[in-house]
Formats: sequence, structure tokens, C-alpha cells
Amino acid sequence: MPGAFEIPGAAKKLGLLGRFHALICLGAVIQGETPHFHYISTEVSRGIGQLSLELGLPVIFGVLTTGSVEQAIARSGSEINKGAEAAMAAIEMAHLYRTLK
Repeated sequence: MPGAFEIPGAAKKLGLLGRFHALICLGAVIQGETPHFHYISTEVSRGIGQLSLELGLPVIFGVLTTGSVEQAIARSGSEINKGAEAAMAAIEMAHLYRTLK
């Protein structure tokens, strides 16, 4: 089953299509009882950051890293919505990149 670790690879495929002004990487990594959470969080963060440099377009980090499902739900609700914040960042960065060309 695909998970957060696969986000950078899928985003790269989309970015290489050349059809988008920005990419938004959304997902959630929820801490469990093993150190697996830290490895996945680190690699997903690194992959998304590197991808932005490789593709030369904004790749927005919208991956929640939380201690529980409840925290993830709280960050994706109506009052606090990290996905909506990521979308706004993508729009702003796409405009900035266009301006800098």
C-alpha cells in the first residue's frame, strides 16, 4: 500500500509532465511506537525539498507529521486546514516564480 514515502516519487512524475505551475504534496505521517515515524518524516521532507530544486517549480510541503490521528484531524478541519494553507502557498509561489522569470 502506498504511503507518505512514495509522495516525492509521484510528485516528480507529475512535475516532469510540465503541465503544472506548482505541486502540492499532501499526506500524513502519524507517530507510532517505533522509530519508523522519524525515518519516514525525514525522508519525505528531504525528497520534497530536493524535488523543488530539481524541477525548478514550487513543490509545497503539506504533509502532516503528528503524534496521533486526532492531531491530524485537528489540522485538516474547518478552523485549521493545512491543506488549504498549502494551496494558498502554491498559488503565491507560482506567481512569484512567474514574476522572477
